[in-house]
Amino acid sequence: MTGLIDCNNFFVSCERIFNPRLRGIPVAVLSNNDGCIVALSNEAKAVGLRRGDPYFKVKDICDSNSVAVLSGNHRLYGDISSRVMDTIASVAGDVNIYSIDEAFIDFGEFSDEDLEAVGRMIVRRVRRDVGIPTSLGIAPTATLAKAASHFAKKYPAYRGVCLIDSEQKRRKALELTEIGDVWGIGRRLLKRFAAYGISRAIQYADMPFEDVCKIMNISGQRTWRELNGIACVDLDDHDAPQKQMCCTRTFAVGLTSVEQLSDAIAMFATTVARRMRERRLVAKGLTVFLQTNSHHPDQPQYCPSCYLPLAEATHDTMSVADVAQTALRRIFRTGYAFKRAGIIIPEVMPESGATPSLFTDCDERERRRRLMGVIDLINSSSLSHDRVHIASYMPVESCVRCEMRSPNYSTSISDIIKVNTSYGA
Repeated sequence: MTGLIDCNNFFVSCERIFNPRLRGIPVAVLSNNDGCIVALSNEAKAVGLRRGDPYFKVKDICDSNSVAVLSGNHRLYGDISSRVMDTIASVAGDVNIYSIDEAFIDFGEFSDEDLEAVGRMIVRRVRRDVGIPTSLGIAPTATLAKAASHFAKKYPAYRGVCLIDSEQKRRKALELTEIGDVWGIGRRLLKRFAAYGISRAIQYADMPFEDVCKIMNISGQRTWRELNGIACVDLDDHDAPQKQMCCTRTFAVGLTSVEQLSDAIAMFATTVARRMRERRLVAKGLTVFLQTNSHHPDQPQYCPSCYLPLAEATHDTMSVADVAQTALRRIFRTGYAFKRAGIIIPEVMPESGATPSLFTDCDERERRRRLMGVIDLINSSSLSHDRVHIASYMPVESCVRCEMRSPNYSTSISDIIKVNTSYGA
């Protein structure tokens, strides 16, 4: 049996751990630059707010309904996510992290009679140890477990755990699930299913497999099998080596000088190089792009990009940053306010398959490799990715608008909550 555990309203729940005043009231969390709503509490959804709403369009609704609006604090959310996953793993050892707020659990070592009890123990443990409410679905396949977790979240009577362990429960769950809500199908295929009169998951599951093959690709056929209790989704698929990588940012204000953009590009180079090292990947070249604000057509528009190869395939921060700075200076023009910029690695490859350049000093390459390892070690142990960085690095906080961001309660010593223990104070 497979379980899918999902943190309820995760970003909002993270904020509520440290700010109890947010409990029971409408809460909205915004994206970078306080642009759009990316997370909502159930109370905020009840007043008509939806994820993806531009904040400036719904600000009046928020004000009139006393909605607590917060800038996204992704460093906090990432740390809380790690704590949640560690807690789950302490109970059920085989955990496959799917996203920041979801994880699949292999319940193969537990007997069928113990599944629900173990599931409830996991949900209680995460709530007790981390403070995050979760919903757990358990079923024979990952797709059915995903559907079960939805029911566990939607219906309080399940008390956080929905178990699909019989044919009757499977069919009932699929009868109540819209086809667009099935994991692996989504809204983009609704028109195709509507043409065949399919609106519920059970209608798709009951189709003869020969007919499924005529209208769906391999992925859709795999989903059909999963809905019928045949496990065939490899939960490690999302961990396959990436083919591309990028780091981009929309700035709070337009950047007009090459010095400002140079600092931002250094930050992007540092980020992509670190990510490549974490995944043991290297890049053979990179693209730097700039973009003015297309929402202000009255301003001069200029959206250039430049691709440059690296001397050899690498994940060395200084090498990546040096080439990125060269690309930036080739495309920068004065007289423009650049609202967005980024670095794109169009092709990454496994470090083990990279061929070193004949013109690179082997001793210097080894010194740089050890240097990057030491930097990563220091930064990973300091709860910050930028404790040690190249001199021109621009901290993320300085280039984005985050006027309503909460403190980094769990990752910054200066933001730790202070408690007054004086009796009668």
